[in-house]
Amino acid sequence: MKKFIYALGVLGFLVLGTGTAQAAEADKSIVVYTALEDEQVTEYLEDFKRHHPDLTVNVVRESTGIITARLLAEKDQPQADVIWGTAASSMMVLDNLGLLAGYAPAGLDRILPQFKSTKNPPTWVGIDAWETAFTVNTRELAKLGLKAADIKTYQDLLNPKLKGQIVMSNPSSSGTGFLTVSAILQLNGKGSEGGWDYLAALDRNVDQYVHSGSKPAKMAAAGECAVGISFGYAGLSQKKNSPVEIIFPAEGSGWDLEANALIKKPQIKPAAKTFLDWAISDSAMELYRKNYPIVTIGVKGGYEGIEGDPIKQLIDNDFAWAAGNRDNILKKWAEKFDAKSAPK
Repeated sequence: MKKFIYALGVLGFLVLGTGTAQAAEADKSIVVYTALEDEQVTEYLEDFKRHHPDLTVNVVRESTGIITARLLAEKDQPQADVIWGTAASSMMVLDNLGLLAGYAPAGLDRILPQFKSTKNPPTWVGIDAWETAFTVNTRELAKLGLKAADIKTYQDLLNPKLKGQIVMSNPSSSGTGFLTVSAILQLNGKGSEGGWDYLAALDRNVDQYVHSGSKPAKMAAAGECAVGISFGYAGLSQKKNSPVEIIFPAEGSGWDLEANALIKKPQIKPAAKTFLDWAISDSAMELYRKNYPIVTIGVKGGYEGIEGDPIKQLIDNDFAWAAGNRDNILKKWAEKFDAKSAPK
């Protein structure tokens, strides 16, 4: 487990004395679980530090699946105060178990209705959306007699020339992996076997399933595979220095929201609510826009590789179906394909 401690107070609570002062200072320290990328966490928290220099934020950063599993394991004795930037599909699982507290952060009225919990007050609030994209290494494709233009759809990934040349995220440990698998199942009839038949065909070309949403893009950029099934930002961040092209599948991209929530605990710290207020503030949204085409206040960032409105690239995602079937999907996927998963 990677744990990054950002001491945003002067000295934090470790050097305080005893009694009331220590208790008061402890109230200014919160634990935040996040699946945001490491570099994003660092950049975003600099903004929080400028606005709230008296608060200390202790960040535990891992992939969505691991964060979700940890929260479920800790449900009787929650350790986190806040969830920040973790998949909405996971939030629904946690919410269904009664692990989230309702809270309406300042500025909630700016969040578009489809990007927040329907409860009042909402139990989770989205900040941005991310979507399935293929990062293809043009040099590696050329060795196989292929070009980036040869990969436009999910079906194109079944080309026999790509055998052993695809890396994908494991849906059990990666939110990106789950949104991609969920999208494939939905595009092929949800409960039908069509989606599973496609995944079986794709598996013949997959070299391995890794435990990170961004790693397939990084591996493609490094020439470790020809195609990394990842997400848009991860690929575009590699394009600056690598021979890669980013493909958004013609059938539409699976997607999910990065969302925030307040953990239900006997004692909820005011600092946790302060953090959630900041996390949908204008300054935070401007930072999110640097990495994602869609932020939940409806302001669209420019996105190289997508012409027009990026929302049109997204499939009609049934979040309730995905959350309700998550366990069964992951169990069936593991039974069929986990043999190619990378070691954790």
